[in-house]
Amino acid sequence: MINISPKTLQDLEFKTVCLQVSEYCITEKGNQKALEMVPFEEVYILRDELFKVNEYKSSFLQDGKIPNHGYDIIDKEIKLLGIENTFLEALSLKKIVSLNSNVNDLLVFFKKKKELYPTLANHALEITFTQDIILNIEAIIDRFGVVKNSASQNLNQIRKAILNVQSQLNGSFGRDLSRYSGQGYLDDIRETVVDNRRVLAVKAMYRRKVKGAVMGSSKTGSIVYIEPEATRTYNNELSNLLYEEREEVVRILKALTDIIRPYSEILDSFQEYLSAIDLISAKTKYAESMNGILPKISKERDLFLKDAYHPLLYLNNRSKGEQIFSQTIHLEEGSRIIVISGPNAGGKSITLKTVGLLQIMIQSGLLIPVHEYSRVCLFDTILTDIGDNQSIENHLSTYSYRLKNMNYFLRKCNQNTLFLIDEFGTGSDPELGGALAEAFLEVFYEREAFGIITTHYANLKMLANELPAITNANMLFDAQSLRPLFKLHLGEAGSSFTFEVAQQNGIPFSLINKAKKKVERGKIRFDKSIANLQKERSKLEKTRNKLSHEANKAGDEKDKLEKTNERVQKKLESYQELYDSNQRLIYLGNKVKTLSETYYRNKKKRSLVDEFMKIIEIENSKIKKESAKQRKVKEIKEKKIKEEVTKKVEVIRKEKEKKKTEIEAQEKTKPKVLLKINDRVRMSDGKAVGTIDKLEKDKAIVNYGLFTTNVKVDLLELVERAKK
Repeated sequence: MINISPKTLQDLEFKTVCLQVSEYCITEKGNQKALEMVPFEEVYILRDELFKVNEYKSSFLQDGKIPNHGYDIIDKEIKLLGIENTFLEALSLKKIVSLNSNVNDLLVFFKKKKELYPTLANHALEITFTQDIILNIEAIIDRFGVVKNSASQNLNQIRKAILNVQSQLNGSFGRDLSRYSGQGYLDDIRETVVDNRRVLAVKAMYRRKVKGAVMGSSKTGSIVYIEPEATRTYNNELSNLLYEEREEVVRILKALTDIIRPYSEILDSFQEYLSAIDLISAKTKYAESMNGILPKISKERDLFLKDAYHPLLYLNNRSKGEQIFSQTIHLEEGSRIIVISGPNAGGKSITLKTVGLLQIMIQSGLLIPVHEYSRVCLFDTILTDIGDNQSIENHLSTYSYRLKNMNYFLRKCNQNTLFLIDEFGTGSDPELGGALAEAFLEVFYEREAFGIITTHYANLKMLANELPAITNANMLFDAQSLRPLFKLHLGEAGSSFTFEVAQQNGIPFSLINKAKKKVERGKIRFDKSIANLQKERSKLEKTRNKLSHEANKAGDEKDKLEKTNERVQKKLESYQELYDSNQRLIYLGNKVKTLSETYYRNKKKRSLVDEFMKIIEIENSKIKKESAKQRKVKEIKEKKIKEEVTKKVEVIRKEKEKKKTEIEAQEKTKPKVLLKINDRVRMSDGKAVGTIDKLEKDKAIVNYGLFTTNVKVDLLELVERAKK
């Protein structure tokens, strides 16, 4: 059971990640789910979520995109369905149709593409597929969200009557408008609308000349608005008909709502499904923004993050066009704890936060920005002590707060724990605080917990050298300029470069010398030794890189020469064999020619046959003769060789079958990619990259430049899509 505290999420700024993911959501509920993300408690649910996100990400390489998952929220509609004698308006019912249609599109899509998206297809099987809701609503509501005339015979008759009255009303008003306008009774505007009714704009002096009801007047009183008498009669009749229409529409909507009411739970599940797909889509887009992938999830206690980036720093620096540095970190049984030391501003805290945040992200179903060869394992608990820990509310000092936190660590820490502590032991007297920190570290070590700490304490660096499963590490600094390189180096403790940095920043040498005298000589020598080692290592690293480059270059040249020499030797041997064979054939040809000429002259067959027999005997004498015993020995030897070869072939065949089984197992979890002509591909177990020239059923003709080959599509993996 995984249980990670809110404090850990806060320390590692996981809520900022949630906020960034939520910005990619297109639904209200999906957005809310993203903001409320926390690590999954059950491992099997977490694995499913990671596979879903990875499969959704693979859809970006496919032609057929996953259908739209957007929808308008229908929480109010679902509440109304739960109350008897209520009804849904036509527009609400259209929202339900849209929701149901989008769900059905997704269910049909994943059923067809089950091989490409197995986990998403299994998720879709949990959702009910139904057309009944859509058919019932669309039989009553048209595409504009209006109840159809055909919904009932009564509604059809009422609407026909409405159209008839509206026609009579318009005709009557038009006649009055023309008559009174011709008589000069109307103002220039002629007509207007008052209380949704058409009225004549009559000049005040002629108000008694126009028969009808006064509906108002202008601000100046110069115009009186009159509804003609005939028009008023038609309007009253129209109002009655509209009321009847509304009554009939409500009756129809109530009947339709009663049909939809039993589906309220299914509709709620539709919302939940689409918001879950929305969150998966948002996670995928977030992963794309930082080149996030799904690393191998190890069942063993093995955490290997290769070329890992801090997600927030990566996105921030990329937006500013600044450089971002990756780190490679490995925690395993033989090296469970890393102690990072070195001067401030070198990247110790960022390295520690990178590990913590990536671990939280992967356990929350998010892909992470690491190299594809990375491996992760899952922890039940992640404990953090990072940043300023002074508690004003509880009146606790930094050190008191840290001690309280360490006490919590002692209660929770076990072999399934990852702990991350920044500036371990600070906040008190250096010697006493360092001693207590050492004691805590020994307890964490005995409980076989995994962890990373940053520190300046020499005793913790020395403890890391003494205990086999703790590794010293430091953030690299340029030996000359003392500028940070932001690269983690495992295996050695780091110097704080206290006096060197002070001297670099212009502090007088006399003052630095005075400070040195106040510190124990042993500590100065220890720190100086570490600093010297780092400087020497920096020089050695440059020399090693240079020598390695030269050696690689020389090795490449040697390999080229050897290959060239081997090719030349083979050609010479083949030319020699060819020359010997040709010479022999020339000799025999000359002999035959001579015999032919002799026979042509003397016509003696007997001497011709005798000469031919001599030639044949000479040739046969050159063939090595073997006794029966020698032939038997040779046969036995050949039989043994054949048996050995057969055994080796059998072993190789079994290994190939085993590899094939493993590849097939991996392929089941790995989403398939539909290959096209001109795509760049390679064999699953090979390195050579070729281009697809032709596709035939389950086979592809791959062009490797010098040759082409016919390969099964299942054995190929995509390297790069064909350029359009």
